[in-house]
Amino acid sequence: MTPVELSRTVLRAVRRAVDEGELRVAVPERAVVTVPGPGGCGDYATNIALQLARPAGHTPQRVAEILRPHLLGADGVDDVVVTGPGFINFCLTGSTPMALVEDILRRGPRYGFADGPSGQVVQLHCPREVRAVVVMDAVARILRSQGALVRTRCEARPEPLWQDVLGVDIDAYGRPAAPAPLDVGGHPVPAPLDVDIRPLPAPGDPVPLGADAARWALLHPAAHDRPRVTDEHLVQRESNPLFRVRYAHARIRATTRNAADLGFTSEPGPAPASPAADLGVSTEAGPARTPQTTPLAAPPEATAPVTPLAAPPEATAPVTPLAAPPEATAPVTPLAPTPETAALLAPLADHPRILAAAATHRAPDRLARHLVTVADAVLVLLPAVLPRGAEKPSVAHRARLALAEAAGAVLAGGLSLLGIDAPEHI
Repeated sequence: MTPVELSRTVLRAVRRAVDEGELRVAVPERAVVTVPGPGGCGDYATNIALQLARPAGHTPQRVAEILRPHLLGADGVDDVVVTGPGFINFCLTGSTPMALVEDILRRGPRYGFADGPSGQVVQLHCPREVRAVVVMDAVARILRSQGALVRTRCEARPEPLWQDVLGVDIDAYGRPAAPAPLDVGGHPVPAPLDVDIRPLPAPGDPVPLGADAARWALLHPAAHDRPRVTDEHLVQRESNPLFRVRYAHARIRATTRNAADLGFTSEPGPAPASPAADLGVSTEAGPARTPQTTPLAAPPEATAPVTPLAAPPEATAPVTPLAAPPEATAPVTPLAPTPETAALLAPLADHPRILAAAATHRAPDRLARHLVTVADAVLVLLPAVLPRGAEKPSVAHRARLALAEAAGAVLAGGLSLLGIDAPEHI
């Protein structure tokens, strides 16, 4: 379940509580769902109870307790816990990091896209100005990813280079007295929502920068901020966010190729949760190991001191628990929650919400900034993905490679919505 789906679940719970007379409030248009804050728990949390407390005439804790039974029965919700002044925390079914990575790899660059048409029809209009045209093109791509039917219109025919170099795609030119009718398969659709796209104009011609740098220069700043149309977007160094995003994608693709050369591929399955595994130490070395045992299960260096004690019968008892205690033979924790993995898993899980927000607010800059966050997080993880020195590829390496490839899918999908190339090499 994505944050967007969970937000809809929360609103349905509020609506049921209102219908049953438990709450006397107007059902809000949206419910904010975020990762739990300090003192919270689970996968996500919402402050909807605090939002409704005053109009309902109850304390936030009371509102949360009223909503809790309606939320517990929802599909995909495993548990609901009320914490603090009335925050509602959710534990989701199958919400493990491994499940998230598997879902992203299954969907690929379309992770976060709508599964089908949303029924929304949007007619976008913009002036004949290069930034407005590029922003409208990106907004149209994002809206279509969320299932909307979109038509774009510019006040006049754009410059040919805007289409040839910047890759913008405009459906029509001029503004008719009434919106043009839209139809799907010969069937009329509801009246479109008319939206004007009017960001601050670009201070110069971005075309000489090339498609990728020009589009990033126009899309990365918020609509009310003036873009910097300079060659700083072409510089291949850490200070350039576009370079970091594209470099991260290229590094991920190179890491996948290098892993194949070493004879292993990604697998979102269990990665050891021990400090040794988190540092990239192989857990498959040693005759007493199996892929399902943790690094505590009789490492080779631990067997040498106990060998002389193995002969006396009375000495065998103390060392027996070190061989394979029940807790050491249990399946290992999937994708150990290290600071590096947690810093990447959070924005990956948040990607569907970011896409939905970018579509709702017609704000491709939100997606651009989100991609920078994902890129910076995965670049920290990448050095631990491949074995080092004499190490053998382990379960931990395969799991971290899967996590990195999931980040690559998010970067590729996000860049495509911005109309920017996701390079294999850089």
